[in-house]
Amino acid sequence: MILAVALLTLVTLTVALPFLDRFLGRRAGWLVGAVFAVLAVALLPAAAQVVAGDVVTWEQPWIPALGVDLRFRLDGLALLFTLVVLVVGALVKFYSARYFPPGSQGGLFTILTLFGLSMLGVVLADDLLVLYVSWELTTICSFLLIGRQGAEASAPAVRTVVITAAGGFALLVAVVLLWSATGTTRISAILTDTRWQENEGLTMAVMVLLLLAAFAKSAQLPLHFWLPDAMAASTPVSAYLHAATMVKAGVYLILRFSPAYSDDPRWQGALLTVGLLTAVYGAVLALSRHDLKEVLAYSTMSQLGLMMATAGLGTAEALVAVSVHVVAHALFKATLFMTAGIVEHESGSRDLRDLSGLRRSMPVTGAVAAVAAASLAGLPPLLGFVTKEKLFAGFAAAESDVLSWLGGGLAVTASALTFAYAYRFLTPYLGSRSRTAGEAHEAPALFLLGPVLGAVAGLWLGVRPGRLEDLAGRVGADVAGHETHTSLALWHGLAPELFMSLTALTVGALLCVAYRPVTGFLERRQAPVTGVGLFDRTTEGLTVLGRWVSAPTAGFGPARHLIPPLAVLGLFAVVVMPLDVLPHPAPVTRGTDWLMLVPVVAAVAGVVVVRSRMAVMVLTGVAGLMVGVWFLALGGADLALTQLLVEVLVIVVAVLVMRRLPRVFPRASRRQRWSAAGIAVLGGVLAGIATYALTGRRERSPAAEWYLRHTEAETKATNVVNVIITEFRALDTLGEVTVLGVAALSVVALCTTLGLPLAKAVRGPRRREVGRVLGDPEANAIMPRVTGQVLYPVIAALSGYLLLRGADLPGGGFIAGLVAGGGLALAYLAAPSERRVRIHLRFALAVAAGLLTALVAGLVGFSHGGFLVPLSHTLAVVDYTVSTALLFDAGIFVAVVGVVAAFLQSLGVEHDVPPRRADPHGLDESEPDHAVPADVARTTDGGS
Repeated sequence: MILAVALLTLVTLTVALPFLDRFLGRRAGWLVGAVFAVLAVALLPAAAQVVAGDVVTWEQPWIPALGVDLRFRLDGLALLFTLVVLVVGALVKFYSARYFPPGSQGGLFTILTLFGLSMLGVVLADDLLVLYVSWELTTICSFLLIGRQGAEASAPAVRTVVITAAGGFALLVAVVLLWSATGTTRISAILTDTRWQENEGLTMAVMVLLLLAAFAKSAQLPLHFWLPDAMAASTPVSAYLHAATMVKAGVYLILRFSPAYSDDPRWQGALLTVGLLTAVYGAVLALSRHDLKEVLAYSTMSQLGLMMATAGLGTAEALVAVSVHVVAHALFKATLFMTAGIVEHESGSRDLRDLSGLRRSMPVTGAVAAVAAASLAGLPPLLGFVTKEKLFAGFAAAESDVLSWLGGGLAVTASALTFAYAYRFLTPYLGSRSRTAGEAHEAPALFLLGPVLGAVAGLWLGVRPGRLEDLAGRVGADVAGHETHTSLALWHGLAPELFMSLTALTVGALLCVAYRPVTGFLERRQAPVTGVGLFDRTTEGLTVLGRWVSAPTAGFGPARHLIPPLAVLGLFAVVVMPLDVLPHPAPVTRGTDWLMLVPVVAAVAGVVVVRSRMAVMVLTGVAGLMVGVWFLALGGADLALTQLLVEVLVIVVAVLVMRRLPRVFPRASRRQRWSAAGIAVLGGVLAGIATYALTGRRERSPAAEWYLRHTEAETKATNVVNVIITEFRALDTLGEVTVLGVAALSVVALCTTLGLPLAKAVRGPRRREVGRVLGDPEANAIMPRVTGQVLYPVIAALSGYLLLRGADLPGGGFIAGLVAGGGLALAYLAAPSERRVRIHLRFALAVAAGLLTALVAGLVGFSHGGFLVPLSHTLAVVDYTVSTALLFDAGIFVAVVGVVAAFLQSLGVEHDVPPRRADPHGLDESEPDHAVPADVARTTDGGS
């Protein structure tokens, strides 16, 4: 139960923070930090239970039909990472409450909280799909947190999301393979299932995919460059990302799947090779950088490489060493990042070349940084020394002499370099006071709270490492697959790891003595190829390739886009259609079909002939309306209503747009006309053949029969179409409406970006023959204004009625939303000008509220077995069933109204522009201020 409380608490906090941000501002950091700390304390009873050998679980149905549930499992490994996420999260949130300026933080704490929640989902998940979703959420959060720093952070954010999302795709493929091979998504069951491990090809494929996912997430060579790139994020974000979230996910994935692969030499070889190279290379790069945060970024890369390499040894002792080093690294790395942020905050710089002598003006910060750096360097009596010796012990105890000597030697080399760049990090506090240091001053006590607590924790656990022994033993049992015991102490006697530590410290000290020559040499010897440069050249090449591939369809002429799909369909028809040329089993037409076909054909023929844009829209609308009537004649009332309403609204929006376009289409050449005719005839013939060949040639499918027989019993509703939309396939509906909302907001964004409304477009002089009434907007709108006063209440009542009756009769949220949108359209058409429109709906809020309502309706179903499972109650007084499906439908209604309003309020705006001389195309070129932008003009001409 504690797992449910912890996760739901963070979900609630994440949802509430955008509202609390208005009142608390940066002080929300104290609230979030307190919640994280309280949750860490609340987990202690469960922690004692886990250390004693038990496992705490919580399950909630999610997709029962596929056997996928929200399964969470707290064992030793999950407990260790959970405490790291919560404790370090609390320290970083406390620090953030003083790092950022006063005032609203624009959702920063919301994303940071979601970041922590996502990482908890990764480490607690006992289901592959839950693991994958949480894994990708950490990627999304990192992208949002990095990108929010401004234009200079956009490129690093993109590189970060591309690399880590590519790793996420590899994880997804591994999830699919494991699921298909074992028939379950439960991770604990998969790890004990030997069937998939006996398939050599499957085992190899899953191993490669898991390694790719882990290497991408934990910044291992050659996918390392996104991590230093991510330093564009603010310091609290960097501290949390490097110490407790994101990068630790790769290490966790390796440890979690170690029971299945720890004895595989390919697994061991990959981890050892990539890990050791990353450890050494990252340490070398850290010694050559001037930015404090960049030094720490490469330090993280190096430390992660050392952990990956040690995990590759596969022994219980090595795996335990990695797990306890995760704790040490989280404490000293979070502390170092926070002190770097304090230095920048109080001195205005984090460039090593500008800083020296800070020990005088910032003595407390210097002392805290020194303790954390000593732990990073592996000096006693700090936790970093204890865990570093455990890593060395893993190499010393390796079964192969090559691993012991070569692997151990590289590990010692990386550690010696670690000692040197830890010293480099402390150089701002040494030497004489620089001008920048002279302007610095010590940070307030509350600002220092987070880093002080982190440094003290590392010192206390270093002096008393036995506090971690029981947990380390439990982790060893989980990752090694058998009971194990480990000893954590400052002194283990004259063991090999002691001499390895002494060697690393000695070589590191010598590097510090020769600090300037060594760093000067490394600064001059930069790598000829960088990851960022390679990434940028690759993306540029892909862009060029994309332009080359898309060249045949580049432009806005419809023919360019219609010819390829029609050609493919024609080829498909030629190949497939001869296989089925039997006569149709039943009559294909009725007399009324031919009657309704006449106006459709006439409208299409008119579209081909006329040149007026307005006439084309009217005739297209006639064809669409007749198709709606045809649906009604065939018994598809829901389809007919939707078709008719959409047709009306599309015509209204199109007319609003066409006010800015020339009145007529340009004359086409003979070749263009014949080409268009050929395309049209080909499309019509193919559509006719496909309709004849594929329609009415089979009985109802088993799914259709099931819906017809079971809908009323399952849902207490009789309108099968609406029930499918709002209950059986509600998740599809939610996705479709989300796409619709995004499209509407994209139109608004496009109009804003292009400087629209397109006024700067054109209104030519009035024609003299137009009468006074028709030419006067005020007088011309009398009829719709008067009728609107009567129709608005009727439209509102009708839309509500259609919403409520959707369960049993044609209607529902989408249709009701279209009816209400028709009322908005009438209000726009009745107004003499945009300024006189009385309805100004906050469409973005409406779209968001509608989607949120639909989502909440789905989440309520969790109490009944899964997402979007409806809960219902019948009101006996009025004999009406109220259900969460109705709430879902109401959300769709609100979202659709918001979408219609977005189109109307963005495309229906028109500035009052004095009449000017118009050019032949309707555009006023006499004044630059009233000209359509060149790119917009090209779009218009191409579209013609």
